[in-house]
Amino acid sequence: MPSSRTPSGPAVRRRAVLRAGATLTGVGVATGAGLFGVRTAAAGGQPFAPFAHGVASGDPLPDAVIIWTRVTPAADATPGSGRGPAVTVRWEVAADSGFSNVVRAGSASATAASDHTVKVDVTGLSPDTGYHYRFEVDGVVSDVGATRTAPALDADIDSLRFGVVSCTNWEAGYFGAYRHLAQRNDLFAIIHLGDYLYEYGHGEYGAGTGVVRAHEPAHQIVTLADYRIRHAQYKTDPDLAALHAKMPWIVTWDDHEVADDAYAGGSGDHDPATQGAWQDRRAAAMQAYFEWMPVRSAGSQSEPRLYRRFQFGTLAELSMLDLRTCRDRQVSITSREAASPDRSITGAEQMDWLRKGLVSSDAQWKLVGNPVMITPVVFPPLEPRTTAALTELLGVPSSGIPYNVDQWDGYTADRTRLFDALIENDVRNTVFITGDIHSSWACDLPVNPAAYPGTPIVGTELVVPSVTSNNIDDILGTPPRTATLAAEEAIRATNHHIRYTELDSHGYAVLAIDRQATQMDWFFLDDRTNPATGVHRAVGYRTAANGGHVEVAHPLP
Repeated sequence: MPSSRTPSGPAVRRRAVLRAGATLTGVGVATGAGLFGVRTAAAGGQPFAPFAHGVASGDPLPDAVIIWTRVTPAADATPGSGRGPAVTVRWEVAADSGFSNVVRAGSASATAASDHTVKVDVTGLSPDTGYHYRFEVDGVVSDVGATRTAPALDADIDSLRFGVVSCTNWEAGYFGAYRHLAQRNDLFAIIHLGDYLYEYGHGEYGAGTGVVRAHEPAHQIVTLADYRIRHAQYKTDPDLAALHAKMPWIVTWDDHEVADDAYAGGSGDHDPATQGAWQDRRAAAMQAYFEWMPVRSAGSQSEPRLYRRFQFGTLAELSMLDLRTCRDRQVSITSREAASPDRSITGAEQMDWLRKGLVSSDAQWKLVGNPVMITPVVFPPLEPRTTAALTELLGVPSSGIPYNVDQWDGYTADRTRLFDALIENDVRNTVFITGDIHSSWACDLPVNPAAYPGTPIVGTELVVPSVTSNNIDDILGTPPRTATLAAEEAIRATNHHIRYTELDSHGYAVLAIDRQATQMDWFFLDDRTNPATGVHRAVGYRTAANGGHVEVAHPLP
């Protein structure tokens, strides 16, 4: 994702992805009343709080869902410590919040080898059904989480809604977006498009020139212990914890889960001389991610794979991409290598999976969870201060800014391969939902941008802003909706397929899908640095079924 670092000056890089590490699972069956007793203190009257990092669920299938927690079995068994005894953790899944109808139950072992995290792939569930779940250790019961399975593959459902978020930097603000999403009762799940956490050290990337709250550990994270500690810190945020407990999440990573500007063989922000081998760092970050996130690996235990697909009846299919693990190194904007057919942002295997999946899908809507923008973007000449801000945010050269090569614009052969498959097979109703860029966009996806609108379009793209990470006004130090207005107008004037862009605001989106249209409504926070911030709906854009183009929409009911 884009970033700027203070006080050391601009550093706009990205992060790449990881390998390895799984947590423990256990499966059992039970019926009847709940099995757990409840107590709040250990023997001897000492406080016992084993579930300090909450509960979470994710990756819903028609018959299964992941449930997750982290156990603190002793005072010194802190995240990343490698200390603490193995403990048996019991879990229950019930059809009701009172656990009078337990449908699945079992136990798992939480050990220091997995940082005492517990992740259970609960199977044998009914489609399109709400469940409650909880964990127990040594007589103490966790908070109760709510989750839901996906509809049956052939279910003829009419509508579906998701919360969509991206770029949540602890030091830049509070997670008010999560609080507002948790207050909604119309969402099936949360889709997180990457940069769930940031790897920077204290003070390297705050809110403009300040830090709202300090990262732990204080240094840039590099080792397995570092990544575990940082994941644990984010899980203590009350708004994050509440949203995890409210509904399932479907996540992917971008670069900051490992290191800025990551690619398969390294990172723009990794120094082997001082930070060790890149592969060791990537493996550590990946292991911690799979330990601490409610995500199901689509690969093997030794080679986990994050790109995967979810289907929601006949209405929609969601392909979640991993655009860091296999990508080639970014090239200079002035280099012609960006168009080389030998370069890839997905890797050959993932590209084949994506193309075949979109072409063969029977779902009406083909959604793509896309960590970085796929829309072709040419940046026109701008006044110097705005040019400098875009340079810092997007990593483009100050001498001229035709492309952001960390996005699909730096891997145009892959984009052409994908667009060709959609056109040649007459694939309709394809919508990319995207994060990374810390701003809001609604775009058509033309085959030939220079000929738009007189050229076929392959779908649309809807881009969510950051929850907290710096936007243009933060970098410029100007009031929102002042200096950026001219930049937004110039971008749209040069790129006619970009129907909406807003470069200042932080927030989230709600994606609504039905048989008539797919619509995204953007919600902007009043103040990311205020834990009690309000929020307002800013705008909505919809794509009519088989209609192709994005257009302004009325608020969702």
